Amino acid sequence: MVTINSAENALKSVYLGVVANQLNISANPLLTKIKRSNKDVWGKEIRKLAPYGINGGIGAGSETGSLPTAAGNNYAQFVAELKNLYGKIELSDKAIRSSANNIGAFVNLLADEMEGLVKASSFNLGRMLYGDGSGLLATISSYSEGVATCDKVKNLIEGMVIDIYNGESLVQGGIRITYVDRVNKKFHFVTTSASASITTGNKVYVQGSKGYEITGLGKIFSDSETLYGLSRANYKWLAPYKSSTQTEISDILIQSAIDYLDENVDSKINFIACSSAVRRAYQEYLGAYRRNIDVMDLEGGFKAISHNGIPVVTDRFVDDDTLYLLNTDDFTLHELCDWNWLEGEDGKIIKQNPGFPTYSATLVKYAELICDKPAGQAKISGIKSTVTSPF
Repeated sequence: MVTINSAENALKSVYLGVVANQLNISANPLLTKIKRSNKDVWGKEIRKLAPYGINGGIGAGSETGSLPTAAGNNYAQFVAELKNLYGKIELSDKAIRSSANNIGAFVNLLADEMEGLVKASSFNLGRMLYGDGSGLLATISSYSEGVATCDKVKNLIEGMVIDIYNGESLVQGGIRITYVDRVNKKFHFVTTSASASITTGNKVYVQGSKGYEITGLGKIFSDSETLYGLSRANYKWLAPYKSSTQTEISDILIQSAIDYLDENVDSKINFIACSSAVRRAYQEYLGAYRRNIDVMDLEGGFKAISHNGIPVVTDRFVDDDTLYLLNTDDFTLHELCDWNWLEGEDGKIIKQNPGFPTYSATLVKYAELICDKPAGQAKISGIKSTVTSPF
């Protein structure tokens, strides 16, 4: 007979390892290239020494002259707070009881919930990799009852629960998106709370996530004054390579950035990410010159086209006119632990929601993404696409 205890055992022994592997390996092609480590984690923070430049204790001299003056390696300390990543499933008491005498039905019930959790978590992990840590999804340009028009809908998906802010003030929370009109950049939503005054310029965030997401590429390539607790004004090498010239995609454009990073920063690019619009433009460019389009198989079951052996991966969270050139060896996902279930004092992971005939379990991971060499990464924006898209 199926009980809450047997459900707990299934979540711990059967599903946890599978889900953790899917989120670590199959969630996003960029994530599969980033190493994971529990080093440099001190309490709630990551404190990491990042070397820059070279050792200065070198030189040449005469047979009897002075030896070079010692000048050791240069280091700066990165400081970042571990981010709290959560995923929650919920089962009703009625659903559990109705499948109590049917193991197959119960397995299907749990499998459906876990599949939904993996899908939602993968979406949000992928989005955060390209975000700036603020959790910003979109900015509202106009609003009518239950429908909001915004600047972009790449970060939105049906079922997502969001908060809407005016500056630092919460306008309305607990809103659930029911439909995303990707052609007209609108989203429809429902809410159980009273309708609030949603206006132009309001910002959209995932529920409760404003300011709490991992530090993604958006932060590294932003114009923010600080990165990992260091002032960009005092540490110029924190600035990555950025180009925003309006231009057509070409091998020369890509290779120029790769050569610059190789020659000036000693960075070896091994991963290229772009939007689907940029990839289509690149494919059209290759086709125009009658070049073969090589396809590569990547870890996690992903596929990519190739630029001189470097995978060119399309990602839905990259801006339409943008291409990133990355040395993924410089990135580490520092974590306190791998994905695990949140346990109560009694060791239980499935708990009844107070006042409701439902039970919930929460998956948790404490982690932060650190790039050791921001200057070794590149972003090219303003790329023109001659291939039109409905989105």
